[in-house]
Amino acid sequence: MSLTTNVDERPRREQVQVERAIAEMRAGRPVAILGDEPALAVSAESLDADLAAALEDLSRTARLVLPAPRLRRIGLSSRFEAGAVALPSVDPDRIAALALKVDGRIDAPVACPRRVDAVALELARLAQMIPAVVVAPVAAVPADALAVEPGAVEQFRTRQAASLAIVSRAPVPLDGAPEAEFVVFRGGEGLRDHVAVVIGRPDRGEPVAVRVHSACLTGDLFGSLKCDCGDQLRGTARWMAENGGGIILYLDQEGRGNGLANKIRAYDLQAKGFDTYAADAALGFGLDQRRFDFAAAMLRCLGVDTVRVLSNNPEKIAALSEAGLTVVGAQRALGRVTPENARYLAAKRDVAGHALDLGPFACAEVTGG
Repeated sequence: MSLTTNVDERPRREQVQVERAIAEMRAGRPVAILGDEPALAVSAESLDADLAAALEDLSRTARLVLPAPRLRRIGLSSRFEAGAVALPSVDPDRIAALALKVDGRIDAPVACPRRVDAVALELARLAQMIPAVVVAPVAAVPADALAVEPGAVEQFRTRQAASLAIVSRAPVPLDGAPEAEFVVFRGGEGLRDHVAVVIGRPDRGEPVAVRVHSACLTGDLFGSLKCDCGDQLRGTARWMAENGGGIILYLDQEGRGNGLANKIRAYDLQAKGFDTYAADAALGFGLDQRRFDFAAAMLRCLGVDTVRVLSNNPEKIAALSEAGLTVVGAQRALGRVTPENARYLAAKRDVAGHALDLGPFACAEVTGG
């Protein structure tokens, strides 16, 4: 059997290349990024003394690449989306202070990022690691390092959305919504599966009620009081069952796309006084890392192109419209306000512009207003 690919199969081959690179970065192994300046990239959170020594043996011009939110946190205002800090030596303690510690402070000039730096950060984000990478230019790529083309990483998310496909489906009766079907999609964001939950029998000839819901393990499954996610999810399912049906897109985008580990890191910072967005920024993340183009593709696969969105988030509503769906209206999806989540909800309202009223709606669930 030949594994040789032809020109038409190049995008598929490059997708596989990036998928393997994501796995390597998550495993803490360096990934070789090819191009005009070949370099090894390794997540700062994976760096230990042995790996640092190995990088020093291979490169004398390593640098630490940090995104703008982290640079601002450690004391540098940058007009660039990222910056590179020179590493005279690959010192794990210094790198941890600059990249990971909440009280870290910038200690050297920061250079403009190069293409390879941006690609390395994108790989870290795809791997749901802290967005901080050590980039070590090399004269020759080590034989045992997995290599990836820069363009393959840059096009990965868009190509994933285009490859979206239904892989399984079955009826799954829910509490409050006994007529429900789970439709599982592969593709879209990263290497994860996503689910469309079709409630009742929505009329595709009319605007379909849709909620785009990012997975929240703590709130959806364990009933965390720190957020309103579980209330929104279950309240939306009940509302759809009582109002002509609808579709919930349940997307594996934990922690606004940052991943579960980083979400829990952010929770630790929130326990120390940070609000939800300041905590993410301290870790190097922007307001929201999620993309919703594949959510629109999921709806099209289900024969839906005109929607009424149940969401408090204006970005989600705009993203579906920008992806080519006809959005005819929106309504809020409200959950309980608790002493534990009031600050979180206030930050979503004041920082990200969510449509939330924390006064008279303290006990409201999904409403039609």
